[in-house]
Amino acid sequence: MTIKEAQEAVDHWIKEYGVRYFSELTNMAVLTEEVGELARVMARKYGDQSFKPGEKDNLGEEMADILWVLLCLANQTGVDLTEELQKSIEKKTQRDSLRHIQNKKLMA
Repeated sequence: MTIKEAQEAVDHWIKEYGVRYFSELTNMAVLTEEVGELARVMARKYGDQSFKPGEKDNLGEEMADILWVLLCLANQTGVDLTEELQKSIEKKTQRDSLRHIQNKKLMA
């Protein structure tokens, strides 16, 4: 599935099952909540915390939840994420083409 197809699939689902998009501000709050849920799993899986009884290692699910809400926000605000991601890669390539390669902290 391409990013464009994902944006279209989310839009179709919202229109068929979701009644309407939540407001942009509500979706921003939901995105923040979902990032927090991913952070919790990361802290338990890769950090110093352990999973509590009943919690599960659902890393992929939490990442997908974040992507879902981000796709909603893109659709609501008219952002073509394929185009914006391409521009971001180009920007980072121009800005950081030597930065990380020359970073002694990254050389092990």
